[in-house]
This record gives sequence, structure tokens and C-alpha cells, in this order.
Amino acid sequence: MLAHYDKVQRYLEELNLKIISTQEDQELVIVEDPDNGISNLIIDCEPPILVLEQPILLTPKEPNQLFKRLLQMNNDLVHGAFVLSQDEKLILWRDTLQLENLDLNELEGSIQALSLALAEHAAELLQFAKS
Repeated sequence: MLAHYDKVQRYLEELNLKIISTQEDQELVIVEDPDNGISNLIIDCEPPILVLEQPILLTPKEPNQLFKRLLQMNNDLVHGAFVLSQDEKLILWRDTLQLENLDLNELEGSIQALSLALAEHAAELLQFAKS
């Protein structure tokens, strides 16, 4: 529903996230917040859920150690999880929220959880990106 999309866009503006792209027909917004490590965060209204996906790194040729470590990192995350894209080419951080009762605090908490995950694991993720 476009009403959900409009509500999400208002929340993103209230959170002072820079909207870098929108696809209204797909009910999709891409935002960034460089000060918090967020770049190209995809926010997609897919009723009944809101999907948040942050590209993290390309999947290395020998990903076994990375996959094990990501599962361990997931144990520490407040919201969301590190996941493998369907085509297996990309590691993402992904979270889903219910659209029906979505409020500003819930969306903000999810985005802050992403920022925290990036801050806590950035150095290690960068090492995997170099391999």
C-alpha cells in the first residue's frame, strides 16, 4: 500500500537519512548516513513487511571462514543478520519489520542496530573484503 510507503518515507526524513534514490512504483527507497557507516541501505515495502538490506561486501572466492565468522557475528546483533544474497555474490545485513504497526522508534532501532553492527565488526569485515 502506498500509505505504508509514504509513512516510511516520512520516518526516514525524520531520522535525517539522506534519500539517494526512490522507486515509488516498487515502494523502494535507498538511503545513506555516512557518519554512521550506512551506504546504499535499501528499504523496501513488501507488505506485510518492511525489508532493510545493506550491502556489506562481495563474497570471496573461498568464503568458508567468512561464513563461519558471520554466523558468530549474528549472535551479537541486536536486530537483523548478516546473510548471503540469493545469487551468492554478496554479503548483506538484512532485517525485516512488520509494516502494519511500524513506528518511528522501531525503524530507528533497526537502523541503529545496523550502525552498531558495522562499528563493531567493520575492521574484520574489511579484512574479509580484501581476501
